Amino acid sequence: MVLRDRWPARLHVVTGKGGTGKTTVAAALAIALASDGQRTLLVEVEGRQGIAQLFGTPPLPYAEIPVASAPGGGEVRALAVDPEEALLEYLDMFYKLGRAGKALKRFGAIDFATTIAPGMRDVLLTGKVKEATTRAEAGHRVYDAVILDAPPTGRIGRFLNVTAETARLARLGPIKTQSEGVAAFLRSPMTAVHIVTLLEEMPVQETADAVADLTTLEISVGRIIVNSVQPPLLGTGKATRTELRKALVAAGLPADPGTVAGLHTEAKAYLTRREVEETLRDELAALHHDLVELPFIPGGIDRAALLDLADALRSTQ
Repeated sequence: MVLRDRWPARLHVVTGKGGTGKTTVAAALAIALASDGQRTLLVEVEGRQGIAQLFGTPPLPYAEIPVASAPGGGEVRALAVDPEEALLEYLDMFYKLGRAGKALKRFGAIDFATTIAPGMRDVLLTGKVKEATTRAEAGHRVYDAVILDAPPTGRIGRFLNVTAETARLARLGPIKTQSEGVAAFLRSPMTAVHIVTLLEEMPVQETADAVADLTTLEISVGRIIVNSVQPPLLGTGKATRTELRKALVAAGLPADPGTVAGLHTEAKAYLTRREVEETLRDELAALHHDLVELPFIPGGIDRAALLDLADALRSTQ
């Protein structure tokens, strides 16, 4: 079974509590889905330039530029969506303003429009993402998949639902038409929202809240991705002083009472933490969405680490 069959959406929205590594996971997923000669687009919308930092490139312009290659000859491009540029593009597309639109930018009309209608910013951002996902040239889609490094879980429902609210409030015209189109696309099988978490209490709770919020909004939740999972260090789940003393002796290390007592304290704390992690894993499983676990990468994230994470995502069932 090819990877696209296991990750069937065309737009993959990646969210997660801050600090869970959602940008890293989004980048790894973009590489994984680009494998075997595919082309993917990795998009960010928060103005953080997190993708540029991750790939070690200059700040991304409002343009789709190559940032990485993938196994099998695939290509990953990246785009940082700027609300102002997206608005100018929107005005040119629907109202044919051309140079007049750029004049509006000079007079500050862009800031005015997004200030008096705060939701317009997210409408423009999601609209641009939808346009890139559905764009075709010569009868073929430009991108096999688009991966959105989205706002965190605390804001993801509001961010994805703003187009539906705008469509409801707008009476008629291009804004209503575009908003309805984007809202329908985000609720279609072409979109899946993947939630990145850690085996920690707050990220798991925010994951559960996000699943409930997205389900209420009728937006499809894809996979729950547990990041930075470390392998168990004590296979038996036991750490008696006698066992620790024997292990130290077998390794040719000092086994004095002070060393054994210190190790015993550390081992008990570790086992307690592992019990908590198992409870949290059970809570995530109870959400009834596919779980994917990604390994902890020591030493930080570089391109080699991204390829390792992409391989882990490719191996998921």
